[in-house]
Amino acid sequence: MAVDPRPAALDGLTVLEVGVFMAAPFATMQLADLGARVIKVENPAGPDPTRATGPFLDGPDGRRHSSPFARLNRNKESVALDLKSGAGRAAFLRLAARADALVENLRPGAMRRLGLGPDELAAVNPRLVYASASGFGQDGPLAALPGLDIMAQARSGLMSITGTPDGDPAKVGVPICDLVSGLYTALAVVGALRARDRDGEGQRVDVSLLESGVSLAVWEAGTYLATGEVGRPLGSAHQTQAPYQAVRCADGFVTLGAITAKTWDGLCAALGLPALRDDPRYRDSASRHAHRDTLIPAIEGAVAGRTRDEVVAALEVAGVPCAPIEDYGRVFTDEHLRERDFFWDAEHPDLGPVRQLGSPMRLSGTPARRGPAGPVLGADTRAVLTEVGAPPEEIEAALAALAVLS
Repeated sequence: MAVDPRPAALDGLTVLEVGVFMAAPFATMQLADLGARVIKVENPAGPDPTRATGPFLDGPDGRRHSSPFARLNRNKESVALDLKSGAGRAAFLRLAARADALVENLRPGAMRRLGLGPDELAAVNPRLVYASASGFGQDGPLAALPGLDIMAQARSGLMSITGTPDGDPAKVGVPICDLVSGLYTALAVVGALRARDRDGEGQRVDVSLLESGVSLAVWEAGTYLATGEVGRPLGSAHQTQAPYQAVRCADGFVTLGAITAKTWDGLCAALGLPALRDDPRYRDSASRHAHRDTLIPAIEGAVAGRTRDEVVAALEVAGVPCAPIEDYGRVFTDEHLRERDFFWDAEHPDLGPVRQLGSPMRLSGTPARRGPAGPVLGADTRAVLTEVGAPPEEIEAALAALAVLS
């Protein structure tokens, strides 16, 4: 794969990551894709648990590598340091002194207990942006609680509106609070760096999974804060518009959104439903939403004998927004995504090419970087520590701790 010679947007910035699982690694993946140099610092005796998360890919020497890790940690370097040791802490401070930002998602207070909290790092680098992602934030009554994605989905209200009416609670299929908090963290870091360049000082960034989840409740807040009505699960239906949901066809489901006068007329024409178009109960989107109990069965009756492809083709010709519900087997081989070069291969020293999901951030002048797959634990320890001027004894101590695990 040819490497794009143009510089990426964040070229020249160095970001340290002390991250596990999802929020911090996902945040720094965004920054690395945009060109930042990301140095992932892991404890050699207890690295990012994602390394132990399957499925696994086998290298030619018999070493096993986590498939999720190789994708989530692309474009990064790996330095293995025991931050509880004097040598490891000293080496980390050397890294922090030259970094532009730090992103961590350990339990609140963990970095302070290591002597590597915001105050300690500001002392060696007052221009450092220090970003923390956590379950419930760095302060407040819940701060000390463990906060995984599903807890944030539960407390944020997301699980109360996800699923079908009268069904059991359901979480969003992807770890949405983890992922959104990672996106907010990356955005906040870029904003803080912009302020740093203007004002000359770094600052603290505090992002929580809980608040990230609550921030998504745009429609629910608009309703509750205006009327006091509490949101509830609606399946695939929209909170205020109709028809805007999935309907069952002969061989699966199609989503459709006919919420304007033009698209509503188009849907009725495409599906042969002139009686619906002329029915006063369905004169506008609000009226259609109020009468969903009769509207949706009528639409499903019209598509029940047709395939998904037939329904989509008819609606597309009529200009009605629609799409089939696809599984990931189809998504990861989708022709449109292939034509847009969304999928790409990252090189791994043991595995060779590792297929990647592309970055959705397409910048015309400073394209996202397509570098190596997630690094082998500690692969860059010697080179990076030498670069920041660590004395030989610090470097050898780090390598010795890593060698014990080899």
